[in-house]
Amino acid sequence: MNYRHIYHAGNFADVLKHAVLARLVTYLKQKDKAFRVLDTHAGIGLYDLSGEEAQRTGEWRDGIGRLLADPVPPAVAPILAPYLEAIAALNPEGGMTHYPGSPKLTRLLMRPQDRLSAMELHPDDYETLHRLFDGDYQSRITELDGWLALGAHLPPKEKRGLVLVDPPFEEPGEYERLEKGLAKAYRRFPGGTFCLWYPLKQGAPVAEFHESLVALNIPKMLCCELTVKSDRGTTGLTGTGLIIVNPPFTLKGELDVLLPFLKDRLKQDRFASARAIWLRGEERDPPDDADEA
Repeated sequence: MNYRHIYHAGNFADVLKHAVLARLVTYLKQKDKAFRVLDTHAGIGLYDLSGEEAQRTGEWRDGIGRLLADPVPPAVAPILAPYLEAIAALNPEGGMTHYPGSPKLTRLLMRPQDRLSAMELHPDDYETLHRLFDGDYQSRITELDGWLALGAHLPPKEKRGLVLVDPPFEEPGEYERLEKGLAKAYRRFPGGTFCLWYPLKQGAPVAEFHESLVALNIPKMLCCELTVKSDRGTTGLTGTGLIIVNPPFTLKGELDVLLPFLKDRLKQDRFASARAIWLRGEERDPPDDADEA
């Protein structure tokens, strides 16, 4: 798939992922005790949407560009507020030039007592990320394969936190690797919140992936998906999915409000759809009866 993120920053997948990430960080801040966010595939942290790479694909125009083109409805505005306020802080003169990757978004939302650990393996991207956070004592930037961090860096010493696993899906077997990575990480940090990203595209083994996650017997596991167009006639990204382990109790209700709005705002054809379902939990939804927004 070759998902080098600099070409895709601000696209529809980022909109959903970062809106949910902002909600998860905001929820962690409800308690005074410090927390740590572990970002396993961090990228460069901050993206210039006027740069050559972003302009070459223009994917942000159908993502964050569309989201900001018209006012957000009152019912959705509080849910998106942490995400959109962070973006506004990076663009004080208005417009949409600078877009935060997940580590920068997280850092903008953190309090003085909270910490960020960001991993990036690509040498050039690591150097860019390291420069972005140079001198920031609350952030630790490491040149490391993020999959290894799921063992070596858990549990965090704060004993509270969020683990974001957002792999590039450049190689075969990444869905299986994601499931195995979660299994290892959860054993080490069962009280943590985990957010796992995966792509939706033609032929993607999503049903099998969900079945393998259910078989892990993790008590609470929420799934949300947004598809913006049909996968017929294309091998590219047509949708985006997130698995949230140990989600905040309010998140399912927020997604039930947010997802229909994002589907309508970001759809690229009439086949767009969205859903939030429990894979495991007290309100588990049968896969065949999953509600679609």
